[in-house]
Formats: sequence, C-alpha cells, structure tokens
Amino acid sequence: MTEIADLLSHAADGGRISPAEALLLYTDAPLHGLGEAADTVRRRRYPDNIATYIIDRNINYTNVCVTACKFCAFYRAPGHAEGWTHPDEEILRRCGEAIDLGATQIMLQGGHSPELGIEWYERIFAAIKRDYPSLVLHSLGASEVVHISRTSGLDYAEVISRLKAAGLDSFAGAGAEILVKRPRTAIAPLKEDGETWLSVMETAHGLGLESTATFMMGTGETNAERIEHLRMVRDVQDRTGGFRSFIPWTYQAENNHLKGRTQATSLEYLRMIAVARLFFDNVNHLQGSWLTTGKDIGQLTLHFGADDLGSVMLEENVVSSAGARHRSNRTELIDLIRSSGRIPAQRDTLYNHLTVHHDPALDPVDDRVHSHFSSTVSSTSLRLLPVSPAAASAAS
Repeated sequence: MTEIADLLSHAADGGRISPAEALLLYTDAPLHGLGEAADTVRRRRYPDNIATYIIDRNINYTNVCVTACKFCAFYRAPGHAEGWTHPDEEILRRCGEAIDLGATQIMLQGGHSPELGIEWYERIFAAIKRDYPSLVLHSLGASEVVHISRTSGLDYAEVISRLKAAGLDSFAGAGAEILVKRPRTAIAPLKEDGETWLSVMETAHGLGLESTATFMMGTGETNAERIEHLRMVRDVQDRTGGFRSFIPWTYQAENNHLKGRTQATSLEYLRMIAVARLFFDNVNHLQGSWLTTGKDIGQLTLHFGADDLGSVMLEENVVSSAGARHRSNRTELIDLIRSSGRIPAQRDTLYNHLTVHHDPALDPVDDRVHSHFSSTVSSTSLRLLPVSPAAASAAS
C-alpha cells in the first residue's frame, strides 16, 4: 500500500503517472484516497470552486446507418421501414426552439447514411449559421468524417476543411466508444479502428478544429483496456493539445445486440473519473455523466475530479434509445452542483462562464428548460430518404 500512497501523492501534486501506474490505482487504490487525490488536482486547476453546465440540444438528424454497432439501439439499416432523415426545415425549427430555451450549442449527431454526402452537411451547417449565427456547432465526430470521406470520395483533411468552412466550430467526441482494437472490433466491427479515429482528430486539431474525447465503459473491455484507451487519447493530446475535455459514460443495455451482458458499475465509473483526472495532466476539463449513471452518481463525480456536469440536454435520443431514463432540468443541475459544495455556472462550448450562480435567490426559473424537450421522431416532421439497392445490400 506504500506504493499506492506514494503514487496518489505524486499524482495529486501534478506528477505524470504511467499507464501501468494508472491501472494500479484504478484496480487497487482505496476509493476515498483515490477520490481525494483527484479532487486535489481539480481544486488546484480550478481554485474558484466553480462547476459548470451547458444548455444545448442534440439534434439527431437521421437514424439510417450502415455501421450497425452492436451497442446501438437507435439506428435502422438503409431501406428499413422505420428509417428517417429530418428535412432541413425541421432541423432549423429545432435550432430555433433551442435558442428560445437559452441553448448556446447544437450537437448534430446521426447515423452514417449512404445518402448523405459532404454537400448535405455543408448545406445544413450554412443554413444554421445563416439563421442562428449565435449557435455554436459542436457536432459530428471522427467517425462521421470517415463516413463522409467514403460517400464523397474526399480525404479526411478536405472533409474537415469543408465542414469548417461551412460553419462547424468544433468536433464532438462521438464514435470513440473504446479505441482499443479487441473490444472495439467486438462491438463495432464495421467502424473505423481506434487509430484512425485518433488520426482524424489529430488532423482536425491541426486544421484549427478542437474537440472533446469520450469513452463508453462497460461493453466487455478489461481494466487494462480501459486504461489503454486513456493512454491513446493522452498521446495524441501531447502532440496537439486539441482535446478540450474528457467525457466517460456507461453503456446502456436495452434494445441492442449486446443486451447488457457486460456493464460498468457505478463504483467502476467513479474510479474511472478519478483516474482520468489524475492521468490526464494535459486535458483541462473532465465531465461527469448524469444521463447514463443517474443524478446521484453524477453529483458524486464532482468529488472525484470532475469540474463539469455536462448538459441540460434539451434533446437526446441515441443513448436514451438504449435505456438511459434519467431526466433533469436546469434547476436540478444547479442544485446538484450547489449541494455538492460547488458554485454553479452556465458555460459555453469553450468553457467560458456565461452566468455564475452565486446567489440562490437569483437562480433562473424556467420550467421549459429540461432534458428531452422534444422527441426526435414525429409523424409530421420526417422525410424518408430513398435508398439505392446497392446501399441496402451493403447494409444487410
């Protein structure tokens, strides 16, 4: 235990730890000591004691997808009767609703539809920036870049450059899941490998588009593979500095092919949060997930190194399709942060503080600002895309 105590002290003081040391802490460190060390790092980085949240909307523009990830309950294969893609006007309507509810950021996320090439994304991004110039487009991810590259016959750098020119402000960490080869192949055999995902992000960082990095825990990976995922992200961050935050979350087990055969426990999740704060000496922000773990565990992450509780999430349908039932609103998130002994603040995409809620008497009150404000699918807002026989065959 002396070795673990020394490691915790070293990491708490800001020293870099190796992957092997991170694995030892993850598996063997006493929970309270691990959390205390991570919180020490957080307090040194953010001595103002502020914890943040953001108001945004995830607009899931299509559920048509050829990738068929085994953990996904959202997608439908091309040609499926339940496949849909939102028309431009519906996406813009949802952006307008988001603005009205105080959102500062839009996350456009969707399936890898064979019918959507670079021109579709350019048109949508340009339209959003034209009609709602204050909205930040923190959208897509490396997997979408790979998909657009295939549908449009462009290299990754050209896809990224054209998306940026059309209005994309930064990439989400979508599609990372787990970057390590064995478990990634097991759950998403048709998706690009982890090295490609990281290469696309590194290219984006070099072209001036920052991003986040994510990790989906609980799909059958080993403890060592969990730490290897962190190592792969940190190595790229050493070269680019382009990951603004790290966002781990837990696999949801309903309505998908994995069917919950493996899942991460709340304890494993909290240990991962703490180890991530100690390991990522080069990533500024760490976000705890209330959506997949529940608000009680989300709040506890603020004592294990997290400085952000993510989004009120006016709309989200991919993770919730797999069983995430947790809902929240702005009042609840502010209360969760304040009752954990922290000062709540609404942030923007760059983590600038927009409003710091020092005085509870001045807290915003708006019952409309809650998660899952609108479902993705309604009978009046869909347009089914025609699918070519070749595309349908490729997805079968």
